[in-house]
Amino acid sequence: MIHEPPAGALRDPDHFRTIVMERGEPAIMRGAARDWAMLADRTAPGENLAGVIDQFRRFDAGRLAEVFVGKPEIAARYNYDASMAGFNFDRSMIRFDDALTQILASASEPDRPSMYMGSLAAETYFPGIEETTRLPFVPVAVRPRFWIGHPSTVACHYDTMDNVACVAVGRRRFTLFPPDAIEDLYVGPIDHTLAGQPISLAVGSEPGDPRYPKFAQARDRALVVELDPGDALYIPKLWWHQVEALSEVNVLVNFWWDGFATGPDQPYTAMLMSMLAIAERPPAEREAWRAWFDHYVFRPDGHPLSFLPVEQHGVLGAQSKDNYARIRTLVMRLLRGG
Repeated sequence: MIHEPPAGALRDPDHFRTIVMERGEPAIMRGAARDWAMLADRTAPGENLAGVIDQFRRFDAGRLAEVFVGKPEIAARYNYDASMAGFNFDRSMIRFDDALTQILASASEPDRPSMYMGSLAAETYFPGIEETTRLPFVPVAVRPRFWIGHPSTVACHYDTMDNVACVAVGRRRFTLFPPDAIEDLYVGPIDHTLAGQPISLAVGSEPGDPRYPKFAQARDRALVVELDPGDALYIPKLWWHQVEALSEVNVLVNFWWDGFATGPDQPYTAMLMSMLAIAERPPAEREAWRAWFDHYVFRPDGHPLSFLPVEQHGVLGAQSKDNYARIRTLVMRLLRGG
């Protein structure tokens, strides 16, 4: 069951961060975007395509957009090809309005290639449209991105940012797995990906597939939710999610940001550095470093200097700008070999 927060949690970014984001679990917000201008022009529930298209064309900056194009035989499931050396779709750079026209014109054609545009940043493709897609619980500085296309299945992946996804046109199905399912999802390469993030090779496979025996442990942990126009879903960072667009034409609007950043440095960067420095060391030494990471980073037993007065915590004190800068300066000096 996916959590549905109380209305008060959606009042502003601070309430949303405290009541929703700190839980570290997905949350569904039915009707959160129903007041958007692009959703207002409809004669019946769900019939809002014309209003959304009008908004896109009003703000269109005339840029080229990357379009995924899949032959009918892939059934709009964007993935690797059989060799995993390439992909089962093609990429084309097409002027946005031309691509949009092709998607609309071919939507109801049988056996047509599938088309899909993803992660179109508002400031690049539709400057000004962000004023029409505000959510009171998303920080004002966070700009939306747009995902437009035919029915499709985007392979199960994670993001390193917190995500609020809003359906504008069509219907979407999200299948989610918690971060600790990673061992059972058979995650593909991190440097040869479909669109930036590694994907699960097992999600979507048939039960009993001999290639993915451990996936049986994760299959029953899946959370599945379907969203209608105006609905929104919060997906915490590192939660796995497969996204299915179910209608002839589909538009998703999403917002990415790190709700808990204390500076410019990202946890994923720290993980990559740890892979370089620790992953290939002997098992006994890796276990020793695990104890250090637990003590100083993950802190299952609380603050490592809790037995001392706060004024004696030094750089391990609360992450003030001064402490952050001192640690960062030390890290940069060590990276330079100083």
